[in-house]
Amino acid sequence: MPAAPDDSVLDHPVLSALIGHQAHLAIGFGSAVAFDREISPFVGSRLDGPDAYADLAVLLGPGGTGAVAGTPLPLPADWTETFRIVGYQMVGWDLAERLRAAGTPATDPDVVELDSHDAPAMLELATRTRPGPFGPRTGELGRYVGIRDGGTLVAMAGERMHPPGFTEVSAVCTDDAYRGRGYAGRLIEAVARGIVARGEVPILHVAGDNVGAVRLYEKLGFTIRRDITFVGVQAPQ
Repeated sequence: MPAAPDDSVLDHPVLSALIGHQAHLAIGFGSAVAFDREISPFVGSRLDGPDAYADLAVLLGPGGTGAVAGTPLPLPADWTETFRIVGYQMVGWDLAERLRAAGTPATDPDVVELDSHDAPAMLELATRTRPGPFGPRTGELGRYVGIRDGGTLVAMAGERMHPPGFTEVSAVCTDDAYRGRGYAGRLIEAVARGIVARGEVPILHVAGDNVGAVRLYEKLGFTIRRDITFVGVQAPQ
């Protein structure tokens, strides 16, 4: 069994991803880093305090927006908070152990791999179901899988942030007409199986009031590591 990765990188998941495995998707200025805007709105900083926001203001530009994950610093008076979501960061320690023990099970025949040709359908599904931020190029963050009814994509899940030793399962969504069929759990396991095969551990983030999702994730083998807050920020004009 591989050694457990150091989960301290999850204290600042966006920064850990952007200065690590996903640096090729990052833009930066000084201490501030961010994903390309068409990929993800998440931003991070190597600094705490006013200097962090000074560099971030330049990176985002006048009136520019971003999303901060973790324990957000108090905003300077000339910045605007656009949203705040309090949730949980969950780690799939038990899920990873179960999948490692299972070896290579039979492939789920309904789960298909998605690629750049599926980007319009992925964006359309995410726009309707609103699993979280999803842009035209979000699929570049990692592997995505889905379930189709005929030629229509009706459910999907994929990879987002990639701190060292971990990969986040994200964009878990199902068309309203197809809920209650167990698609979310099957897709999460399909994504997690690929993560575990790389020797990593799956993580995810969920809004605290999404009780049904939290229960599903716990049933699959995720445990709550900590509370986490997501804050939308807008730079001064």
